[in-house]
Amino acid sequence: MPEKPKTSEPPLTFKAKAIGFGASLILRSVCATTKFELRDHAGIVDNPPSQQLIWCFWHNRIFAMPPAYRRYLKSRSGAVLTSPSNDGAMIATTLKCFGVDAVRGSSSRGGIKALLSLKKWIANGFDVAITPDGPRGPRYILAPGLIMLAQKTGAAILPIRIDYSDFWRLRSWDQFQIPKPFSKITVTFEPLQFIDPELDEAGFEEARLRVQNVMNPNGETD
Repeated sequence: MPEKPKTSEPPLTFKAKAIGFGASLILRSVCATTKFELRDHAGIVDNPPSQQLIWCFWHNRIFAMPPAYRRYLKSRSGAVLTSPSNDGAMIATTLKCFGVDAVRGSSSRGGIKALLSLKKWIANGFDVAITPDGPRGPRYILAPGLIMLAQKTGAAILPIRIDYSDFWRLRSWDQFQIPKPFSKITVTFEPLQFIDPELDEAGFEEARLRVQNVMNPNGETD
């Protein structure tokens, strides 16, 4: 087991811990009634890659990721980038209930610090996970930080798509989706994406759009 890097993450408050633990119980209860289906176009379940991966999935599909991780990726260890806000603290607590560490930061607040922390996790032999349109959007638009991290580390990007057959939609910036009980959750691992570390500006934008289009095969705007 690789050694986790030392971090200076702020301690979680009692309120964040309590709400996060409660959220984990709700998440487990809802997902216990749903049917999961995996479409592994990356082939990583049967043939796990030896290199580190950067998992990416849209911000409004976070709900199903912890149980999906426990089902399909539990042999891999890593950390998830979460917002430094109070909401991020609650998400961090929820993730810990599923055995996943959290790195606090975002593209808009503490972006450089967060990027350096993620690089340390990858250098130490861990995977990392990012919601590339978070924490403030625009929804379904991939921010450049993901591509930069892949360039700096050589890690492959694993685009993860999550679709619910039936769900509630919240009135948040990302229109957060919560699967309804007894619905179907389809988890799709798209083929690994590799980023050339020597891209010029045009090549960088082409790579960003390529990964974004892989995650939005139908041009999602919902």
